[in-house]
Amino acid sequence: MPTIPPILPGIHPAPNIQETPDIYEIENHAVDPDHRIDAAMWAIAPWQSATVLDLGAGTGFHIARFHERAEHVFAVEPHAPSRLRAMARVVALGLERASVVTGSAEQIPLADSSIDIVHARFAYFFAPHCAKGLPELERVIRPGGTAFIIDNDLRHGTFAAWLQRVPGGYFADADTVEQWWADNGFIQTRIMSRWHFASLADLAAVIRIEFPPALAEELISEHQSTIVEYGYCLYHRHY
Repeated sequence: MPTIPPILPGIHPAPNIQETPDIYEIENHAVDPDHRIDAAMWAIAPWQSATVLDLGAGTGFHIARFHERAEHVFAVEPHAPSRLRAMARVVALGLERASVVTGSAEQIPLADSSIDIVHARFAYFFAPHCAKGLPELERVIRPGGTAFIIDNDLRHGTFAAWLQRVPGGYFADADTVEQWWADNGFIQTRIMSRWHFASLADLAAVIRIEFPPALAEELISEHQSTIVEYGYCLYHRHY
């Protein structure tokens, strides 16, 4: 029997979703309730009747939304337990034009020039340490297709201010990240949105999976609202 490698190329540990998927589901429901990210993407490159790749799909939260208009959605995810949850979601929702596939950003198991839209949201593409995934984007995207990368706006919003308080500093600074994407041909769009939770308990649970313990408790004590101002950076490139 062939030996299956324990880790695919390009996997980055993601404890927030991989270790606490039920809490991360609460976070997903709180994110961008006015759908400003989707609206910005649609204005740049709509996915009506397109083939969409949700790269680093996690537990598949975004599959159904793309499935509403796309011809087909491929969800590629390297983490097996997350992938099983994505499969279960596809089955439960009866998404007949969706496929959940084992793979990673550095090893996408799809044919050359087979994808119209790539969506990667807080998955692998954390500049400037993700250059190895860019050739795979270029390989799988059809001429005229578009890649979307969604990351934190490190300059604006309450969440950005919280990141500045992480002990030892956040892993990248805004100047470095934004310049790296520009150097690689991506255009930046800033989107000011919010988290909106059903309860303070839900907010507290999410803060605890996103920040170190001591800082998390400080933020929970200070922020007595179910709404958190949150800025995003949407990076896109047409191929």
